[in-house]
Amino acid sequence: MLQKNNSIFNPFIKKIACLVFLINSPILLAQLPGKMNAIYSGTPWFDQNRNVVSAHGANIIKDKDKFYLFGEAHTDVSNAFAGFNCYSSKDLYNWKFESTALPVQNSGKLGPNSVGERVKVMKNPKTKEYIMFMHADSITYKNQFVGYATSKKVTGPYEFKGALLFNGKPIKKWDMGVFQDTDGSGYILIHGGEIYKLSDDYQSVVEQLNPNMTSGFESPTMLKKEGIYFLIGSHLTSWERNDNYYYTSNSIKGPWISRGLIAPEGSLTWNSQSTFVLPIQGTKDTTFMFMGDRWSFPKQASSATYVWQPLLISGTSLSMPTYQEAWQINIGTGIATEIKTADKIIENTDIQIQYIGNWQHSNNEKPGSESKSDEKDASFSIQFNGQQIALYSYVGIENGYAKMVLSDKKGKIITTSLIDMYSKSPLSTPVFRSPILKKDDYKLTIYVTGERSNWSDKRKSNYGSTGNFVSLDKIIIN
Repeated sequence: MLQKNNSIFNPFIKKIACLVFLINSPILLAQLPGKMNAIYSGTPWFDQNRNVVSAHGANIIKDKDKFYLFGEAHTDVSNAFAGFNCYSSKDLYNWKFESTALPVQNSGKLGPNSVGERVKVMKNPKTKEYIMFMHADSITYKNQFVGYATSKKVTGPYEFKGALLFNGKPIKKWDMGVFQDTDGSGYILIHGGEIYKLSDDYQSVVEQLNPNMTSGFESPTMLKKEGIYFLIGSHLTSWERNDNYYYTSNSIKGPWISRGLIAPEGSLTWNSQSTFVLPIQGTKDTTFMFMGDRWSFPKQASSATYVWQPLLISGTSLSMPTYQEAWQINIGTGIATEIKTADKIIENTDIQIQYIGNWQHSNNEKPGSESKSDEKDASFSIQFNGQQIALYSYVGIENGYAKMVLSDKKGKIITTSLIDMYSKSPLSTPVFRSPILKKDDYKLTIYVTGERSNWSDKRKSNYGSTGNFVSLDKIIIN
């Protein structure tokens, strides 16, 4: 991302009711969560250590029979570099934390009070080494360059080597991505649409293939299908989501043709920003999975989530025409399937839901019925019997952070997380979905925190929510 800063924000959450939940603490659980059975976009994901998956600006590589997810670790305190995390999965649904593959260095360009973003890993086909690339920078975003690190093992540890050089000089740009072609050649994709070819060992640059194409065009990623290259990027709106767009070419050297948006105009790329496209090649088909981030400054560790969607590609056309809340991928065949998750629907005015504090209840045509409150510590809760619960909210420009607590019938906490209900593009959407649990009695409670996602960039432009409302549209129980 370009032009983000550490604008002053008070990241705090006080005691709520009789429970103490520290936003910057690890996720607390009384029992292990169950497994997930699909890819659920826009909701918190949990690893085997009972923590929220923290891997933003990410990419995925497949090594043997596992997928490895690399992404930015974050805190809720500042945007300073907190390390690059590595997770593994065999199904893309359930993630195991493997390591902080590259931690904060003792000093130097990725030391304390530095910036490390957009981590990408490729396995070099010649040396068999794993090469990690990243945007490294000062905390003020005024000393940017593309850096790299190496490791003999996919999970690390990775050794930071410094700047990636082209003609003896660092590449002084911000957001970056990578692309590995079918012949094993590696490429660095740069803010503005620049493309650089890597050396055989991926540890230097040998050629600039494409100069700066346009202003902006950050968070670049690329895919190739049937000989056509697709280059995806976003506009410059700091942490704010926007309508991402793409170019195509018959050659990675260009010329590149602008093709328009990848999702319906105004959807803001289904409230996300591109980071990577993963080809999932099977025996019958190849699904190209768009990987996007829903940033949530300043609570990036607690409440930022992911949007992973299958792309529809035909000729030079690429799109995500609809938003799939839940979908499955057959790793063997490569076929993606949308799934329906509604079993029992409980509307916001149902007597099963207990409201505490001041709540406004309305029945609108769009988005439908809604209950909302911005009173700090106001809450709603529901007791239910089932295996999984999902919370749908009407997210909008006046919405803030909610604290979610899921507990068992004995009152022990199963999982807790922070939920960001802000969206520049208002809609009703799932904001939390539990893992699949043992069928039993549970209780879900949602608290108004009195905080919101809000920030300013280097130009002093203000972004984010204008209020602290927490919203309930409906609850779905399976």
